[in-house]
Amino acid sequence: MAAWNLYRHHNSDGSSKDWAVRSNSDGSITTRWGKTADRLPGVSNRYGLKQPDIERQKQAKGYVLVAEVDIDVNGNVVVPGKTPATSSQLPEPDANPESVPAPPVEALYWTIDCHAKQSIRVELGIEIERLIGVIQSVSDQQSKPEQDWDGWQQLIDTTLNAETFELSGQIKSVHGVLPWLFLLALKAKGFKGADIDIATETARDLSADLKAEQDVLAFFGTDLDSIRETAEILGLLKPRLNLAAAMSDTDDCWF
Repeated sequence: MAAWNLYRHHNSDGSSKDWAVRSNSDGSITTRWGKTADRLPGVSNRYGLKQPDIERQKQAKGYVLVAEVDIDVNGNVVVPGKTPATSSQLPEPDANPESVPAPPVEALYWTIDCHAKQSIRVELGIEIERLIGVIQSVSDQQSKPEQDWDGWQQLIDTTLNAETFELSGQIKSVHGVLPWLFLLALKAKGFKGADIDIATETARDLSADLKAEQDVLAFFGTDLDSIRETAEILGLLKPRLNLAAAMSDTDDCWF
């Protein structure tokens, strides 16, 4: 495992998120991030930056150095003085383990680390504006969320400059389901050099498979059927075939 500098940012709601950085022998910088936990799921490699410079940028945003730590290839963090359990120290597996339900979702945390070349950054900005336009047209037909999500304006302001950037934030239930669907749709586009991560407070990465994210839908007080039309418009679900409508357009074949 390699040595990393681990930083922490405390949010106003009492939660916190971590960010870690290390320099590599090839001159690149590797960063990891996520909600404060034993594992940081987000990871990216960047070139053309010096570690002291990027650390100063983070400190200017309120991040405080915690310690020098070790992080393995899976993102597991080992703080000095704490030794990870060896196989001989681990308890014997239970022959009949009980199924432990996953904890309910309390918040979503998102990060966009865009270090793509300029042409792709321009395409990313155009796609962000397009998706926001789609979201606005959909939201006009739905009830307004209890609280506006500040990510909309952050992304618009940042992508107007078409420069490299790193943004992160939180999605709460009061923001409604649309910000999450928007980020999933943007991530599904797969812009090279634009790393988009969305995770729960337990650092579980979320997939674009909405059928597998029932707990997240419940967190927003909705379900798959309720958001299906929006998800289809955003390209997250394939449109269902309406057999009744399809057959109504066919001519009778009776002789």
